[in-house]
Amino acid sequence: MKNGEIYPPYTVGVDLGGTNTELAVVDAVGHIIARDSFPTAVPKRGAENSDSSPVVGDWADELATRINRMIRESGLEERIEGIGIGAPCANAVTGCIEAATDLPWPSPIALANMMESRLGIPVTVSNDANAAAIGEMTYGAAAGLKNFIVLTLGTGVGSGIVCDGHLMTGARGFAGELGHVTFPFADDRLCGCGRHGCLQTVASAKGIRLTAKRLLSDTERQSSLRDIPEKDMSPKVIEQAARNGDPLAAEVYEFTGRCLGLAAAEFAAFTDPEAIILFGGVSKAGDLLLEPMRKAFHDAALHLYRDRVRFLLSGVSDSDAAILGAASLPFIKI
Repeated sequence: MKNGEIYPPYTVGVDLGGTNTELAVVDAVGHIIARDSFPTAVPKRGAENSDSSPVVGDWADELATRINRMIRESGLEERIEGIGIGAPCANAVTGCIEAATDLPWPSPIALANMMESRLGIPVTVSNDANAAAIGEMTYGAAAGLKNFIVLTLGTGVGSGIVCDGHLMTGARGFAGELGHVTFPFADDRLCGCGRHGCLQTVASAKGIRLTAKRLLSDTERQSSLRDIPEKDMSPKVIEQAARNGDPLAAEVYEFTGRCLGLAAAEFAAFTDPEAIILFGGVSKAGDLLLEPMRKAFHDAALHLYRDRVRFLLSGVSDSDAAILGAASLPFIKI
């Protein structure tokens, strides 16, 4: 309330990445009012060159300055409900970043306290996949849902789980690493975590490229993919080949979707979700993934869940997803 009038709430979303930090003021229905960005590795204050070791306090000062300026220039002083920050290895319970290898500072970092002390506004911190789940609940395909799972299919496979309207975080905020649940269909695939059989070895961009490579080497069938250099064999290229009628490319997505459906049949028993939502670059294949996923789920799921789980694509655009996910965090009790 300002001057006796009631206004809708606004939040600030911050996406802390290893290279850049993106931030935006967002309204209650997901419209971005203003946005900004700057390099995450802010040079040490007073340094003569950018090769000096970055200091996290200088980054925090820069972020606070830019947030205050955005709020002021948008005319939204005293109307910001809170600030949400999506960050790697973020502990939603403590508000700290723990052992983040892709950031230019040593961990742990007391991120929430650091920013609250500078801004005087409540700060909520979460990891990227959890922020995506909250973003879907607030602005996207999960609007109105209280029980769902978001699978982020990109370089790896991340996940966010919402149960009874609450984000599942666990003891340290790292609950729901579904990309690292292991399955027999991937037993022969080594994951970057050091284990064999993780879902992300199949359903990530790297996993899809590996599936295509194996099919090409195991068969002499004609395929347009044989003309694609290995370095250019992206999920998008394979998807386009499948849509152009290439049966081997279609088989890549048939296998991937089937594996996702088998995994979803197991995940359903964890939380009894209303929906499982696919997000990220790999999910752009749409029906090529969803159709075999639905069929495999129907065939494998316990009867309690069969025909009761919807499979959806994200309702949040890629370019705004991280910002909107972070901006929605203050609305949710984590």
